[in-house]
Amino acid sequence: MVDGQAPPPRRQIKDSRQLRALAHPLRLALLQYLMAVGPRTASECAAEVGSSASNMSWHLRHLARYGLVEPTEAADQRERPWRAAQVGLDFGAMSADPATMAEQDALIVAGLTEEDQLTRRFLARRDTLDPQWLATARLDNYVLRATPQEARELAEKIDTLLRPYLATVREDPPEDAVLAYAGLRLFPRLDAAGRTE
Repeated sequence: MVDGQAPPPRRQIKDSRQLRALAHPLRLALLQYLMAVGPRTASECAAEVGSSASNMSWHLRHLARYGLVEPTEAADQRERPWRAAQVGLDFGAMSADPATMAEQDALIVAGLTEEDQLTRRFLARRDTLDPQWLATARLDNYVLRATPQEARELAEKIDTLLRPYLATVREDPPEDAVLAYAGLRLFPRLDAAGRTE
């Protein structure tokens, strides 16, 4: 462990109402922002996700109904910061049920949109970054040959490696540590006809 203790487990999201709540692109971006940076006000969230403070307040209250965010104490009584109620989400296995599949698909598309936006933001501004980060940043692709069990084990190993570095729970990171994004996609590679090889 980076800091000597295991981070809390990811919150399991299997309820269809929670899936629908998170499938909204602004709400997903908002929740991912809070999980990355910790407590923030609606105004701070609005600046990050490109919306108004009043709209963010509405979405924060919506997420709070499902226990995904919660208000937290502020040093200044005029401010009302919110925080994510978890440090990660686990959506479980992909469903074959058509109704659940549609909800999962909407959430996945929202997540891909957010990941794409973060990647494009990085690419557009990489000339302003510390050269050490440019030498470290990775946008790798791999085509593996694996069984479902091997793929599951690999994903679990990667999760175990990354979790101690989670931004909102890592205690005493080095002074020069900054937020870094890591994403993982692992699924069967289908050819143009929809077949695996």
